[in-house]
Amino acid sequence: MNANLPFDKAIQRPANPAMRRALRLFSWSSALRQAVLIAACFLVLLPAYFMLATALKTPEAYSLSKFSFPTSPTLDNFNAALRGGRFVVWFLNSAILAISAVAVSLAVSALAAFAIARMRFRGATLFLGLNTALMVIPPVVMLIPLFLLLTNTRLIGSYAGAALVYAGLLTPFSVYLLVNFFRAIPHEVIESALIDGAAPFMILLRIVLPLSVPALVTLVVVNGLWVWNDLLIALILLPRDDLRTLMVGITVFGSRYNNDVPVAMAGMLLASLPMLLVYIFGQRYFIRGLIAGAVKG
Repeated sequence: MNANLPFDKAIQRPANPAMRRALRLFSWSSALRQAVLIAACFLVLLPAYFMLATALKTPEAYSLSKFSFPTSPTLDNFNAALRGGRFVVWFLNSAILAISAVAVSLAVSALAAFAIARMRFRGATLFLGLNTALMVIPPVVMLIPLFLLLTNTRLIGSYAGAALVYAGLLTPFSVYLLVNFFRAIPHEVIESALIDGAAPFMILLRIVLPLSVPALVTLVVVNGLWVWNDLLIALILLPRDDLRTLMVGITVFGSRYNNDVPVAMAGMLLASLPMLLVYIFGQRYFIRGLIAGAVKG
């Protein structure tokens, strides 16, 4: 170290040329990563900004400038959207499907994941492998078999049939995530409960599930968002108008108001608010649930 330089300046200027090159390369790579992340955030937030700005504009203001934020925001578009469609009915239909499908999927997935992660039985690895393989099958290829199955069982056009289909499609990913999280729970906790005489179901209910809140909240957010935003399955399995979900109703509503873009954007903004609120309230556990099982107990 040069004795003539202050201590802090000597630290900031490494004497090794290779180290200097590494620091320059690191700074350039960090700047590149930051630029990519900023561009990605811009691309993600631009549609949301356009939807919000357009929903607050009058038709005249939208025709004059499509991307600028309104200088005089108005809520008339939201009133027109609520009057022009059956938003309350569509909202209730989507809420019923999302809540029932997520609840059934969580119940089945928790039981299956606990058995795979904490019980010893022949075929557990094969069962988990088959479950993981089901995650890569697109739901669209199963529409015709599911439609025929629900028709033969007289469940077509009913909440029960659609909820069971959604729950079945959500279960493979839910089992995969919960298995990793259950395996990360220290074995000593479960072993002590077994020594105290607790049954496996009570261990799952009173010990494993309370310790798995991050993973459960993650599944509620991800699966609820998927069911809420689904269009194709709800359109095929719920053909009656009084059973129409919010996304199907918004699609019909948007085609009806395709010449009045601010009203259509107001309707789409109303449809996106419930899941946004669910994510905001569950974001504290969301990241912890996504990395569940990364560190084994």
